Order: sequence, then C-alpha cells, then structure tokens
Amino acid sequence: MKRILALFSAALLLWIQPAAAQSILRDAETEALLNDMARPLFVAAGLSPANAKVVLINDSSINAFVAGGQIVYVHSGLLDAADTANEVQGVIAHEIGHIVGGHAVFQRDGGYTSISILSLLLGVAAMAAGSGEAGMGVLAAGQRAAIGKYLSFSRIQESSADAAGAKFLNGAGISGRGMLSFFDKLTAQMHRYGYYTTNPEVDPFAQTHPMSQDRVETLKADLMNAPSWQKPLDRDLETRFKRVQAKLRGYVNEAKDTLAKYPPRDQSVYAHYARAYAYHKSGYPEQAAAETTALVKVAPKDPYFLELEGQILLESGKPTEALEPLREATALSGNQPLIASTFGHALLATEDKANLAEAERVLKQAVARDNDNPFAWMNLGTVYDRKGDEPRTALATAERAHLMGDVGTALMSSRAAMAGLPQGSPDWVRAQDINMVSQTAWDEIRKKKKDR
Repeated sequence: MKRILALFSAALLLWIQPAAAQSILRDAETEALLNDMARPLFVAAGLSPANAKVVLINDSSINAFVAGGQIVYVHSGLLDAADTANEVQGVIAHEIGHIVGGHAVFQRDGGYTSISILSLLLGVAAMAAGSGEAGMGVLAAGQRAAIGKYLSFSRIQESSADAAGAKFLNGAGISGRGMLSFFDKLTAQMHRYGYYTTNPEVDPFAQTHPMSQDRVETLKADLMNAPSWQKPLDRDLETRFKRVQAKLRGYVNEAKDTLAKYPPRDQSVYAHYARAYAYHKSGYPEQAAAETTALVKVAPKDPYFLELEGQILLESGKPTEALEPLREATALSGNQPLIASTFGHALLATEDKANLAEAERVLKQAVARDNDNPFAWMNLGTVYDRKGDEPRTALATAERAHLMGDVGTALMSSRAAMAGLPQGSPDWVRAQDINMVSQTAWDEIRKKKKDR
C-alpha cells in the first residue's frame, strides 16, 4: 500500500505541474463541427446551445472532462483516436451528463491559459490567452485529470453520467453505437496497460471510471432498445469529422507520423489536408502550397481551403498574395471571426496604408462577434496605433491583457483609455468595466502577497 501511495503522489505531482501549459485549440472549421455535433445533445439535455459549448484542448491523451459551467472539454487525442463523429458524440453526451448532474470534481479560482488557432498560428509568433470561463476550466484540467486518473471519479457519478448520456443520445435521435464502440476502445486500452479486474493491485472501483466493459453491459439495454439504434450515421457530419481529424493530425502530430498515415500516394481530400499542415509547420512551404492547391482545385469555393491557402502565402512572406484567398474565405464563411482575424492580420502585414481602413473594419467585426480573441485585439490595437489613435490603442491593449490575465497591463491601459476617450461613450464605458475588474483583481493579488 505504501508503494502504491508513493507512486500516486509522484504521478499526481507530475500530472498537475503541466496544467498551465495546456492550450485551447481554436479553428473555425473545427468549432463549427463540434457545435453541430453537440447542439442536439445540449437541447436534449435541456441546455441552451447559446450558453453551452465544446472546447478543444491540445493534449494527446484520450480524455474529455467538465470543470464547472456548461463547457465540455475534449482532448485532441480523443478526436485522433475516434473512428467516427458518432463516437465523439457519445463521449460528449456522457460529459453533458456530468454537467446536468453537477459533477465537476475540481474548480480553481483565477488563472488563464494559451490559445493556439489552427489556421491562424501556424508559425505566427502571436501568443493568445483564454477567455475567463474557458481559460480557468482548462487550467483546472490538469487537476481534474489527476483526480480522475488517480483518485477515481465516483462510480455513482460515472454511472449516472452514462445513463444521462444515453438518454440524451436517444432524445436527440442519435445512435448510441458510437458510445458503445468507444467504450470498447477504452476497454482494450485498459487491457493493454494491464488494468484487469483480476489484477490484485487494481481496484476496478478506483479507476478513472468504472471498468469500461461493465459500463458497456449496463448501457446496452438503454441504447439498443431505442429507435435511433438502427439509425445510419450522419454522412455530412462524418465527412466533416474526417476532414477535421486530418487537419488536426497534421497540426498536432509529428510530421513523420502524419506522412506515414497519409502517404503521398493517398490523393484523398483528407490526405491533402493533413499533409498541407504537416509540411507547413515543418518548414516546407512549396510542398504545403502544392497540397493546398490540390484542395482548392477540388473545391474552389470552400472557405476553409481558401483560408489555408491564404495562411500559407501569408506565412511564406507573401501577404499581398494572401489577401485574395483570405478575403474570399472571409466572405464565403459569413465573416467568421477567426478567418476574418487572419485576413485582418494579412492586411496589416502588407504595410500598405491603403489597406488600413479595411483592416479596421474587418477586425472590428471580428471582435464584435468573438470578443474572446486576443490575437484579433492585438491586430486591432496595431490598426489604432498606426492611425495615431492612442486612447483606442490603449483600450485594445487592455482588452487583450484582460483576456490574458495580465492584470497590471489591463489596469494601466484601461486607465489610459479612459483618460483619452469621451466620458460616457461606449468605448469609455468598456474601459471602465475592464478597469473595475482589473482593480479588484489587483487588490486581491496584493492582499494575498501581504498575507503570506
């Protein structure tokens, strides 16, 4: 027992330490897919899709979790391991069961983390930070994972989440085949790592969840008797999932692994997508451009292919050439904020004053629709700086610092913005809001330091 406790203590420490290094992965296509996959499940659970969402975490482990609020966090490793979108929906349904049941096991006060935008930060040296709720939840991820992995998440809670997840799948008219098949994967993984029920050192009730095979048997009746059990998979969702899975693999996995899985002889859209990201992040712009050209040739009006084409041109030192595909991608996507942010960045990168007005318009629209985008605020601040608008440069800086958890900068910049903006104007009121929140946070920091 002492040996097991010692191993647990060491493992817990190692698990918690990298928590702050975890990052949110943001990508327009991926977020649209996850939202469409989860929406009917949120509705079936009685939650408003406007207030609930799925957030993707850059972590190779197969995991998903909740950490308070109405956010489901899914690891990139889970999307990599899944065979179908339906399997991921099964996991999301289970996690929504935890939300509805109020099962978040750990929460943390304060703290932020970084965001990596798939099609925005491929080589761009621009660090961004998470929005308040999502960022704090990710910071709690390491602790949530540690508790889940080593202390066990209550067997009753897990069983309750399973039952609720099955109910939500059935209520949404989504087949539960994916939920069961993914549990089969977990069972196989447990066997691979030696977690057998006959192992005297492993208590099946003290695992992250109850033993997966037991859970499968319990769920079968609820899922297999539902009318949706025989329902075929949604072809559109499955096609979109394979695309997102391919681009995600190209972005987060080692290039050699991506090229082994998607060799040059594979001329599918998925393979071109994965190789484009793999080549680009590895510093092979010509090969990346060739893969993107193949994608655009297949679907010349696909906003995500055009977005990637523009991104590669931009990061290859050709911002002027990047404008047309990014402008078209922005228009075809209905001014999707993440794509628009890339376009605004490209307009600024040309260093052509004639593009400044368009950059301001595009970026203002982007932050209006997605306020939690520090990269867009940074670029909008650059626009104001080039125009000589010091108060709004300070406001944009305050917005970005606020999202990043840089309390000192947010406090000083919001004060500077208030000093130069017309009192009572919308921008002045926003600066005042940031100032008040930042002042409170600053006072708390000082108090904690005093109490030490």
